[in-house]
Amino acid sequence: MTSKLLTMALAAAGTAAVFASAPAHAQAQRFVTVGTGGVTGVYYAVGGAICRLVNKDRKTHGIRCSVESTGGSAFNINTIRGGELDFGMTQSDTQYQALKGEKSFKDGGPYGDLRAVFSVHPEPFTVLSRKEANVTKFEDFKGKRFNVGNPGSGTRTSMEELLKEMGWKLADFSLASELKADEHGPALCDNKIDGFFYGVGHPSANIQDPTTTCGAKLVPLTGPAVDKLLKENSYYAKATIPGGMYSNNPNPTETYGVLATLVTSAKVPDEVVYNVVKATFDNFEEFKKLHPAFANLEPAKMVKDGLSAPLHPGAEKFYKEKGWIK
Repeated sequence: MTSKLLTMALAAAGTAAVFASAPAHAQAQRFVTVGTGGVTGVYYAVGGAICRLVNKDRKTHGIRCSVESTGGSAFNINTIRGGELDFGMTQSDTQYQALKGEKSFKDGGPYGDLRAVFSVHPEPFTVLSRKEANVTKFEDFKGKRFNVGNPGSGTRTSMEELLKEMGWKLADFSLASELKADEHGPALCDNKIDGFFYGVGHPSANIQDPTTTCGAKLVPLTGPAVDKLLKENSYYAKATIPGGMYSNNPNPTETYGVLATLVTSAKVPDEVVYNVVKATFDNFEEFKKLHPAFANLEPAKMVKDGLSAPLHPGAEKFYKEKGWIK
């Protein structure tokens, strides 16, 4: 063997030895990303809680989980569909519409590969107004400056559905701003808008900050249009924001809302989804302590309520082992 061939053979042998000595789990390590929402919202807290629990045992299952702040519900589903996210948080109504190819998903058509993982906390649609705006009901915002939510968010989709039922257009506001969830509180207190609409779990820093900083007021969402939406759409339910939860808002606020849900794609391997679900529910008491909105969650309801898409087989396997579903 020539010296050149000998050198090549030794190099190849050395490379093989490096791979042979690598830990088995390192070779199989899988990176997954959970799409959430704005960093001050509860979606980001959910994603953080899930990833924290998954990463605790990553040496065992080889999965490393990371959280991504995104534009919200519709953005997450479209990005999962595009193969750039593994998991995503979304409102229960947005999940239904994506599966069926309705509303904002009409152009893309039904998303048949959408799979449900579990639902989390209730998300009442929350309307906040500047105290100086003299608003007592949603109709008072006509002709005022209002934040309708950023495109790609579940909040925006739900807002548009409500306006359509009321017979309103965006032009009925003097300004229909499209600020992200992290921006609407400061804009309210800075007198740049008179109010905003936001689907969020409670308590939320996003609502607490403007109620504390500038005395913002919660506005009820009730009336014939809401009643019709509740009657025609099973993914909506009545909700109440407790009185005294936020500064300067001592009375309960009647509204309606959806559930926050975690979704994925049928293309994500069963083993990956199984281990994400197992990490969450095997450490469920710890999960519940990671945000006040999780305090009253019950696993038996989380695996059924608010889920329009079929359960992912990896999640289904774990729930059957637990006896939560048949």
